[in-house]
Amino acid sequence: MTSLSIASAFLIGLAGSVHCFGMCGGVVSAFSFAVPKGAKQWPYVVTYNIGRIFSYTLLGAFTGYLGSMVARNDLLANLPILQTISALFLVAMACYVGNWWRGLHYLERAGAKLWRFIRPLSKSLLPFKNPLYALPYGVIWGWLPCGLVYSTLTWSLASGSAANGAMIMLFFGLGTLPALIVMAAGVESLKTLLANPKTRQVVALCLLGFAFHMLWRAYN
Repeated sequence: MTSLSIASAFLIGLAGSVHCFGMCGGVVSAFSFAVPKGAKQWPYVVTYNIGRIFSYTLLGAFTGYLGSMVARNDLLANLPILQTISALFLVAMACYVGNWWRGLHYLERAGAKLWRFIRPLSKSLLPFKNPLYALPYGVIWGWLPCGLVYSTLTWSLASGSAANGAMIMLFFGLGTLPALIVMAAGVESLKTLLANPKTRQVVALCLLGFAFHMLWRAYN
């Protein structure tokens, strides 16, 4: 795991998080009603996001381990094939963010079948009695069906180890923080900018750049 890979994971989370305005906007709105009246919202926002990023990190560790087992046992030709799959998923994510092709929507719909069983667990935590209640709430919502998360998980699958997979998803999660904090803070000007179609297309081009970089690294 190189510092470039860590930085790339963070930047993919940062760039792709414009997708969060569509997927997570309703979550943030519901979240604000769960905070006790008169209480400061930030402690709840922090613990919620710690829980959410913990889920990403756990998933990254699992997929990283799974990928290392697959490569070790030659069930696929070699690690570059996993890296190619990861890059192709990132291309699909770029097309999704840029609204050029919505193929990942079908993957999210497949994940929604599992989500129907997980989501009810969060209802028992509402309303929050204190900030610690937001921690398991974030852990649960970290499993929300999301093409951006799925695309990055394929990268952790090709990372070579559980530790590398966890690190990729940790920094990816940290990269998504600014967009979610902007939503929680209600900064309308930034929300408008990030939701702008031109902004989304610029972000999509950046994601395409990451995808081609990953393809180049897979075979060089």
